[in-house]
Amino acid sequence: MVVKCARAKRTKVTLKMAKKALKVTAEGRQRLDLSNLGIAAFPKCLAEMAANVEELDLSRNALCKLPAAVGELTSLRWLDLHSNKLQALPEALGKLVALTHLNVSNNRLRSAGLPAALGLLAGLQSLNLGLNQLDSLPPAMEALTGLQEVGLFDNLFTQLPAFVAAVGRLNAKRNPCTDGRGAETGAGAGTGTERPRIRAKTLHLVPESSLCEDCLHRCTQDRGNTRGDGGRPGASTSEEEEERRATSYSELTTPNSIAAANQDAWRLRGQTPPTGPESH
Repeated sequence: MVVKCARAKRTKVTLKMAKKALKVTAEGRQRLDLSNLGIAAFPKCLAEMAANVEELDLSRNALCKLPAAVGELTSLRWLDLHSNKLQALPEALGKLVALTHLNVSNNRLRSAGLPAALGLLAGLQSLNLGLNQLDSLPPAMEALTGLQEVGLFDNLFTQLPAFVAAVGRLNAKRNPCTDGRGAETGAGAGTGTERPRIRAKTLHLVPESSLCEDCLHRCTQDRGNTRGDGGRPGASTSEEEEERRATSYSELTTPNSIAAANQDAWRLRGQTPPTGPESH
């Protein structure tokens, strides 16, 4: 079932605007930052910049779908689409064979909306699918043997795909198949083969307005359980509420670690090989 996105105030990105936003990174790559602009439709003008853009940030917008034209951006190495309203990914995404980092966390993706063409992204090293509504991954993704970092947290997995076991950094917390410590409770549980609890180095503070209704409800419940009141309204005094707000950053939640608020830091971190067992 496809749910139509509510109409939003559209921000139209012109070619002039996009060229002005194009910057050169410290590594000499062409990076286009169009994040948090209220964009509701994939900018058509990007096709005219396909040969130039190597890193594209369209996070924190209102995109409901990606057109097949996204496959024309064959120079892309980094694609950040976190915190949109995407319900599916197009087959054309498989044409982005130079892609090393893909972030589509905090969307509305279901397993049926993931194309088998994702298995063609042979160079992919970092993949963030967290905070969606996924319960399985396309079998073709087993071909992604170069993955070093995968985020599957806050989904609906009752059993994790076997191929992710070989990934160095895996965050699959808060799925039906994992317990509160983040360890698997299915096959292998209690045998000493559970994945140990791993604490993130950094967390991305996401404004509540950027979360979909389901994710916001889930995060609100988690905050309630953390403070012991089960998320029931009126369960704490005004003084306790004030203290909670002071210590937990009012209006913010912290589920999305891979897409750091400082996108340059997130990008640069991906260039450095992991130095320890910590995961995001």
